[in-house]
Amino acid sequence: MLNPPMQYSKMGLSLTEAFEGVRLVAYQDSGGVWTIGYGHTQGVYPGMTCLPQQAFAWLQSDTLAAQSAVNQLVNVALTQPEFDALTDFVFNLGTTAFARSTLLRLLNSGDYAAAANEFERWDLCNGQVVAGLLRRRQAEEAEFNVSIHAPTERI
Repeated sequence: MLNPPMQYSKMGLSLTEAFEGVRLVAYQDSGGVWTIGYGHTQGVYPGMTCLPQQAFAWLQSDTLAAQSAVNQLVNVALTQPEFDALTDFVFNLGTTAFARSTLLRLLNSGDYAAAANEFERWDLCNGQVVAGLLRRRQAEEAEFNVSIHAPTERI
C-alpha cells in the first residue's frame, strides 16, 4: 500500500470525464454492459435515468473505489500523473483485471517503463480493437509518462 495513500487529482478526474462522457439514460457499452452517467455500471438496468448530480456522485464514488484499489495494490512510489493514469485505468477496467495484470506486476517490480508499455495492450473489447479504448490507453500512458520516475524509490 502506498503510504500515505494518494488521491485522484482534478486533472485525473478530467481524464475520466473526457473519455466516459456523461449519459443520463442507461445504454449498453461496447461490451454489452448496461451503463449510465460517467461509466457507472453497478445496478444499472434498461430504461434507467439519472440527473447530472447523481451521475457526478456515482463518478466520485466509482473513482474513489479505483483510487483505493491503486493505493492497495501498488507497492512502489508513484508520481501524481502515474497515480492518475492508473486510477483511470482501474476505473475503466476494474480492480480484478488490474490486480492480475502484467502492468501491475512490472510496476511493482520497479520497471516503470515496461509497465507504461502495457497500457496499449488493453485496447480490446470482445477480442476486437476498439479505437476509443486505444485512444484512452494512449492518453493514460502519456499521463503515466509525464514525469521521469526514479525506479530506485520505494515506499
